[in-house]
Amino acid sequence: MKVCPTGMKLPFLTLVSATALNLSAANPAGFGPAAAAEQVRNLTVPEGLQATLFASEPMLRNPADMDIDARGRVWITEGANYRLFQKWGKLRPEGDRIVILEDTNGDGAADKETVFYQGNDINSALGICVLGNRVIVSCSPNIFVFTDTDGDDKADKKEVLFSGISGVDHDHGAHAFVFGPDGKLYFNMGNAGGQLKNADGTKLIVDKAGNEVITNGKPYRQGLVFRCNLDGSELETLGWNFRNNYEVAVDSFGTIWQSDNDDDGNRGVRINFVMEFGNYGYTDELTGAGWSDAWRVAQRNGATEDQRPSYHWHQGDPGVVPNLLQTGGGSPTGIMVYEGNLLPDAFRNQIIHCDAGPRAVRAYPAQKYGAGYKAEMLNLLTSEDTWYRPSDVTVAPDGSIYVSDWNDAGVGGHNMADQKLESMSGRVYRIAPKGNLPSVPELDLSSPEGCVDALSSPNGSRRYLAWTKLNQMQGRAEAALLRLWNGSDARLRARALHLLARIKGKESGYVALALKDVNPDIRITGLRIARERGFDLIPLVRQLVNDPAPEVRRECAIALRHQKSSEAPGLWAQLAAQYDGKDRWYLEALGISADNQWDAFFGAWLAKVGDKWNTEAGRSLIWRSRSNLAPALLVKILLNGDTPAAEKARYLRSMDFVPKSPQKDAALAELAAAAFN
Repeated sequence: MKVCPTGMKLPFLTLVSATALNLSAANPAGFGPAAAAEQVRNLTVPEGLQATLFASEPMLRNPADMDIDARGRVWITEGANYRLFQKWGKLRPEGDRIVILEDTNGDGAADKETVFYQGNDINSALGICVLGNRVIVSCSPNIFVFTDTDGDDKADKKEVLFSGISGVDHDHGAHAFVFGPDGKLYFNMGNAGGQLKNADGTKLIVDKAGNEVITNGKPYRQGLVFRCNLDGSELETLGWNFRNNYEVAVDSFGTIWQSDNDDDGNRGVRINFVMEFGNYGYTDELTGAGWSDAWRVAQRNGATEDQRPSYHWHQGDPGVVPNLLQTGGGSPTGIMVYEGNLLPDAFRNQIIHCDAGPRAVRAYPAQKYGAGYKAEMLNLLTSEDTWYRPSDVTVAPDGSIYVSDWNDAGVGGHNMADQKLESMSGRVYRIAPKGNLPSVPELDLSSPEGCVDALSSPNGSRRYLAWTKLNQMQGRAEAALLRLWNGSDARLRARALHLLARIKGKESGYVALALKDVNPDIRITGLRIARERGFDLIPLVRQLVNDPAPEVRRECAIALRHQKSSEAPGLWAQLAAQYDGKDRWYLEALGISADNQWDAFFGAWLAKVGDKWNTEAGRSLIWRSRSNLAPALLVKILLNGDTPAAEKARYLRSMDFVPKSPQKDAALAELAAAAFN
């Protein structure tokens, strides 16, 4: 194992797939634990950390996805039966496995292997989420819930939660679920998923916005991300128009993070802060056209090659949420938010992410930036070994991080190099401070104090068990939760708040406390809880509408979405009046907020500003608007001699997004007449 200075960045590496190399061979470095241990020497971690081998073939093969349960055991979905349409066919006739790997003697290496389930219905399953004795497995076309009813580590019951998902035997189908701090499930699917149906496949799911979950442009396109109750009810579509958003991560404040894979060769892999209900721009919102159409137009207008990644995601179109970070070429896979204390400060409370293309596990330290964020790349686990292909990353109860390694000469292209089961490889590594041995902290769910301790764990499976028990305890857990709430760790305070605000009769009191908190993230969490709990949001937005933190006002805007109160347009106008003309996150939050109510909301802003609309901020709001009042103002901007020629195409493009109306027709006629004069 090698050590690099914290923060050293990988040089750009072009992803070479097994297809391009036309490879068909086992790992040339050898098969089995001894060979795997030798290859660990090629792994590079920051100073003070070490990577050790937890498990390898033959205990596991082609680990596609991973989770760690409350006991510290590693659960793996395997992908030996990967791409059944390829020449190698089905390598494991009895089907792929869900395998539990356990270190029974505490030496840091798995010594026990248990097959939880095996079958052809989970071939190359791309998601696993362990919630007590229930295990959610994502494998297009189905989302399965397996239950171990008797505690023998075998699946006794199999149920379907959702069905009808396309992308069978495809990396762009259904992906993993994760339990959020609000007691809900979050999950996503790539752009091959297509639609989401009920358990028996007879009906499309209709989300809380009243839309069928199908990517036909009415309104959703391409990859989607969701939130729902544990039983699948009250599903919300939180974002759309991704390409292959491989996994989703949710932090303790309820903030959502994803990665997304570009079309190969565009150097446009991206990390997203998922601002809820946004369009993320993989295809043209109006027509569904791919990025190449926009890029060809841009090239004709003088765009340079370094601008291609931005055009790839339609970042110049109104109504597209900005990217947090673009990381270059790659094949992004698993993602998590590390909220533990074992790793160095640089990695705490940060996104940790796998990219199998450039062979890197990275952190993306994020800083607040206006109403959104900005981030940079920080390597955690890299390797010169060309077979190192990290597929997932997750955290154990002791705060150490585990990384699964698909282990192949290439990735993507519907191919793999190790095409024989007997020589197929796969590894799992543990990352921790030097000399640190694995441990499993005591788990006591019998008392409020024990449950609060488990709620403080960095491990998601423990937090699920604790959340469930504490929610059942209601008022009996209040005193223990208050000790967490009154502490100094904002993320632990947020976890406590989610439960305190669910104690019957105490809900509004704790939300009120949160909205007055000095920490903007706690104020945001309080408002998010109020939305989820079905509070009357207008008085809460009224309270926060002039909040000094733009990120809080962003959440106020999102809270106003689809609010029918007569006060909503005026509140939106107050939020819009605080837009600085530069913060794209804030602008897109205003756009999301005005969905289906543009005339009322935009009209209220116009009434507020009067003839002083022609400012940098005002012109940007008009560019983003879908109101029938916008076209006349766009004409004034376009015909104004002070408008730079380079900006006119941008304003003209925004006219496309305003629905057809007499006002738009009149504006276009005025532009046409001006062109002939």
